[in-house]
Amino acid sequence: MSERLDKDSLYFLPLGGVNEIGMNLNLYGYGDQWIMVDLGTSFADEGMPGVDMVVPDVVWIAGRREKLLGLILTHAHEDHLGAISHCWEDLQCPVWATGFAASVLRRKLEEKGLVDEVPVHIYQPGDLIELGPFKIRSMNITHSTPESQALAIETPRGTVLHTGDWKLDPRPMLGPQTEIETLRSYGDKGVLALVCDSTNVFSRGTSGSEGEVHDALLPLLKDKPGRIAITTFSSNLARLETLFRTAKDLGRHVCLIGRSLHRFIAAAQENGYLKHIPNQVDEREAGFLPREKIMYICTGCQGEPRGAMARIAFGSHPHVVMSPGDTVVFSSKIIPGNERTLFRLHNELVLKGIEVITEKDAFVHVSGHPSRDELAEMYALARPQIAVPVHGEPRHLVEHARFAQSLQVPHGIVPRNGDLIRLAPGEPDVVEQVPAGRLAIDGDELVAVQGGALGVRRKLAFNGAAAVTLVVDDRGKLLTDPQVMLAGVVNFEIEDIEDEIAEEISDAIDNLKASRDDAALEQAAIRAMRSYLRSLTGRKPICQVQIVRMP
Repeated sequence: MSERLDKDSLYFLPLGGVNEIGMNLNLYGYGDQWIMVDLGTSFADEGMPGVDMVVPDVVWIAGRREKLLGLILTHAHEDHLGAISHCWEDLQCPVWATGFAASVLRRKLEEKGLVDEVPVHIYQPGDLIELGPFKIRSMNITHSTPESQALAIETPRGTVLHTGDWKLDPRPMLGPQTEIETLRSYGDKGVLALVCDSTNVFSRGTSGSEGEVHDALLPLLKDKPGRIAITTFSSNLARLETLFRTAKDLGRHVCLIGRSLHRFIAAAQENGYLKHIPNQVDEREAGFLPREKIMYICTGCQGEPRGAMARIAFGSHPHVVMSPGDTVVFSSKIIPGNERTLFRLHNELVLKGIEVITEKDAFVHVSGHPSRDELAEMYALARPQIAVPVHGEPRHLVEHARFAQSLQVPHGIVPRNGDLIRLAPGEPDVVEQVPAGRLAIDGDELVAVQGGALGVRRKLAFNGAAAVTLVVDDRGKLLTDPQVMLAGVVNFEIEDIEDEIAEEISDAIDNLKASRDDAALEQAAIRAMRSYLRSLTGRKPICQVQIVRMP
């Protein structure tokens, strides 16, 4: 793209978090200076074998990192800060976070050996952060994790309100309510653009209160005779507070299952939250308690194979067993794309005689994101000139833009990842498209989603592999029968098939008229394997040839 941006213009550039839910990365530019808001992860899909998480591709801003003034975090959820430790080497900019978000981030940096390298500055709600032409003031908003912040970003071209993840909750279980009057005051002064959460734009009414979940759980669970296991996001500290209070009201001991749960609770306790967990016991102690006296709180609410809930359901957890008559509550919503994995988990539990309760069955979950009535109130408070929907799939963003238009917002623009949007001067407009994409976290590496090792794994997963070893003399004549090995290719007697493929390869090599160098032998063997297997199975497996020459 052009390196010469208008130095008097204000730009918004999402590199993640639009046309998708998760993996948030937002850039604001004035002239040639930039700030970043959030840098998160997202779940990998089934087309990425062996990969759990993905991060945004930061190649564009990494090429301008001397102009990146800093990264401001709105809150401590993985989809807003989880990518920092993976992308730090490319960015190397200072980070601003509230105390709780900084504690969560510090633990992630420790895992990567970066805790002493990344400069993390603590800011308090209401603090002013001045970075070049940007004056960023934070304000409390309610979400499912404490110290969530909206940002008022003041620039020479006007003020942008960046909501982050938010809702209006009259009875939050943790932390303060959304600062309505602060939002109103910015609306009175004039807001250029509202960059706003779109997650629940299709949901009418309000999102509900966390306090109402607590009110509903007690009558739902008080007569359950066996063990109770409740799974939720480990970062949803408001829900954890709700569950702790419910366990106390039920007279049950609390047992926490899952490493990330312990990590988030430790970070919370460092900052004064979740200080009192009622009658807490560890996994080994819990097994000696009467069934009706225990409540397990588990990770794995999205059915993650390595999550605590899946390990319990499929009988691979070393200490926790659920039996017929026990109850499992999924206190969360299904993230799109996780349906098949979760339904498999639900079915496994039901087959074992365990009652499964989800948010479709009872009032066990409220969203941390605004429904339509809350969005309408936000627009009434902020009164922006431009609506910029983010944090949603295309259908969410388009509907959000329509909704804002119905509320008489003068301008709206539906962004895509990589859209360089000029917010001012003039009407909002996409002026260029910059590189944007995702990278897979593959062990300790970031790898391309397309091609490379993941491309090979995808092909292996769908088509299998065939390998052959050829032992030949110095003239390329076979000294033994080809040794064939198949993996994931056929569903019937594999030894017979391997023998038949070996014969096909032998014939192909015997019929070679010209050179019998390694390249010719390899090509003949691969052609024979592929032809036979394609006619037999319709598949095109990965084929490999090893050649051993004997003198």
